[in-house]
Amino acid sequence: MIWKHVKYLYLPLSPIIMLALSTQHFAHAASAPHKKAEEHTAPKNTATHRVIHAGANATAAPEKISVVGSGSTRQMQSLSRRDLQYLVPGTTPLKAVGNMPGVQFSSSDPLGIDLWSQSFYMHGFTSDQLGFTVDGIALGGQGYESHDGVPVNRVISNENISHTDVSQGAGGLDTPSTSNLGGTVRFYSDDPSDKMGGKVSQTFGSYNAFRTFARFDSGKLNKSGTKFYMSYDRRAEDKWLGGDSQFQQMVNTKLVQPINDHTTFKAYFDWSSEAAASYLDNSLEMLNKVGYDSDYYYPNYGAALNAANGNYPSKYQGLSDPKNAAYYRGIETSSYYVGGMSLDSKLTTNLESKTTFYGVGKRYDAWWTSPYVSSPSGAPLAAQDQAMSSRRLGFQTDLIYHFRHHTFDAGFWYENSTYNPEMDYFNEPNSANGTPYNEVAHKGEPFMIGYGEAFNTNTYVFHLQDTYKILPNLTLHAGFRTMVVNASDRVTHNDIRYTNSTQIPAGSLTAEAAALPQFSGNWRFAPHNEFYFDISKNMQAYPEGGYNMFSPWGAKTQSDFNALKKNLRPETDWVYEIGYRLQTRRVIGLLNLYHTDFSNRQQSISVGPLVTAHSLFENVGSVNMNGVDASVTFIPVRHLSIYNSISYNSSKFENNLTSGGVLYHLKNKQEPNYAHLMYKNSLKYSIKGINIHFDTLFMGKRYLSYTNDSRVPSYWLENFGVSYTLHDVSVAKNLKFDFNIYNITNERYISNMGSGGNPLSGDYNSLQVGAPRSFYGTISADF
Repeated sequence: MIWKHVKYLYLPLSPIIMLALSTQHFAHAASAPHKKAEEHTAPKNTATHRVIHAGANATAAPEKISVVGSGSTRQMQSLSRRDLQYLVPGTTPLKAVGNMPGVQFSSSDPLGIDLWSQSFYMHGFTSDQLGFTVDGIALGGQGYESHDGVPVNRVISNENISHTDVSQGAGGLDTPSTSNLGGTVRFYSDDPSDKMGGKVSQTFGSYNAFRTFARFDSGKLNKSGTKFYMSYDRRAEDKWLGGDSQFQQMVNTKLVQPINDHTTFKAYFDWSSEAAASYLDNSLEMLNKVGYDSDYYYPNYGAALNAANGNYPSKYQGLSDPKNAAYYRGIETSSYYVGGMSLDSKLTTNLESKTTFYGVGKRYDAWWTSPYVSSPSGAPLAAQDQAMSSRRLGFQTDLIYHFRHHTFDAGFWYENSTYNPEMDYFNEPNSANGTPYNEVAHKGEPFMIGYGEAFNTNTYVFHLQDTYKILPNLTLHAGFRTMVVNASDRVTHNDIRYTNSTQIPAGSLTAEAAALPQFSGNWRFAPHNEFYFDISKNMQAYPEGGYNMFSPWGAKTQSDFNALKKNLRPETDWVYEIGYRLQTRRVIGLLNLYHTDFSNRQQSISVGPLVTAHSLFENVGSVNMNGVDASVTFIPVRHLSIYNSISYNSSKFENNLTSGGVLYHLKNKQEPNYAHLMYKNSLKYSIKGINIHFDTLFMGKRYLSYTNDSRVPSYWLENFGVSYTLHDVSVAKNLKFDFNIYNITNERYISNMGSGGNPLSGDYNSLQVGAPRSFYGTISADF
């Protein structure tokens, strides 16, 4: 144990907690655009529709944290624009999704700018095992250094998101993703306004947080209805620990052009640039012996140089490896481009088509000033750059045909991508008075290129599905997808000083499945009551990565890669879900049970210090997962909603593992990083322009090691927010004031885990400390 953790918390809503054990809230708005095929024929629950959209009418509370998917044949949930408005402007939208049951979002950075210190899990699946899209454009994995990923908070500002659809367990067959083992998260941007106008917003907060947002809507420019918007988003904040900072800027544009009454053309372009410093990784030993205030030495280069020479500060001298805390700096610099165009058309009375073309590009540099590599200057430090660039081009087209009680959907998705990872080292001065390498400016040539590789990948996915409305209250859905992903790799650089090998792995791998089926159904057996079920098989393509990264190509030698190629199989799973929904004027609940049989589970096993660790790509066999999500929203009186949820997950390995000649007893051990138990509570009250919300999160214990011999304790976290809106103030249609407090009780806790992987047994410096109490204020105006 790190410490004896005792927490007393007053829960204003404790009588409701027991009720949450048997029912649940959460959902999917029945009127959301871009519906899946099964939603075209879904019966509308009119009572639910009133609760969701009535706003301030006599029977409705303010919009709740999400809405359950009435009529859907699988678990569907949706977040509205207002759900994002409860967050501090500029906060990653994944934090809002994290309020749902079964979803675990963690971050050391209060606003989520720093990717290294955050993680996202859904039913035990990581963000790189889920499918993410924006306006139908594939975003790829959301994890740090994901080979194909563009994080959503690098693509779109919160103010431009109209709604978010979440499908846990089974993702939609037509979602363009090759990683949706555990579900999908689909973001949709709003359309430009019909009238000229705009929005400006300014946020101030703790640790010199400063965020500016401005958007201009053109309104309809001509009789055909041409309209567009442009927005600019700039945010900066100092780290709450250490001497570094984080900066991001983003541009979003969208054009909508109706061609006729039945066809609409849309075009998108998004750009962002970041320089986000990260927080130092901790081990259990560091937290126990040193405490919670360890960080990089930046901007004190002399202190880092002394530590790298073995002259450690007294607080680190008792550690088993003090050098693990001798890093000068850690920072991410990146830029992203996302562009696309879509054409939606109703070809005949019964036939629709949807086609999207897109292009995605990024340049990403993950920097550490490492004490494990020396510079030509003689300094025992070097600026290490895990650099990568990627480019993706693709399209997806769907045909949707309505025939009597059937809705058929057939579609094809193709993508070509290139990915170029490289490990570069830059010189650091051997003097405390020298000028350290400037990672943000990034000028000069590396003194060593440890390795460089070039990947080229082609993805082909076809899907076919049918939604059959047998009776007005009974709907069945069946379909499948065919997937082929071929990835080839060649070596562009290999420095034997880094790899200790004259040849590092290269070659090609193909992940393919002839038919990945999905079956689901919905039975509305009584007014406001319905059952649903879903059975699906899913597959993930092989993760791509350079030498020593979590990937088959990260093997140490070519012979190791060849052996993997012969025996390795893609990760697959069967997911089974059954659930019950209740939707009335006063109560919205959901109970969801799920079981997953996971085959060929591939894990990142980390050995050695963080920056120089070797990530073993291990197949740990099968995983058996069982879980339950339950939530309930009460609307006891006008303007008030009370939400509670509880989630339980048992995700256990079914095989032992032999690694390095050592047998590790993994069988019946819980997977690391994901909590057994989570409880979430939210109270929202709105009246006459005033909105108040109070949120509570309980995160149960989480295991650090695969053998479960090390873990971090549970914690409670509380947040509070209040806003006041004035209408028709001078030229402003709305003038709004927001105030938010994160971590009210100033809890000290472990937020993210496994940032650099997890050990098979024991301790590892891969823990991130959660942010302390912080305050934010915002003033915004709509014109």
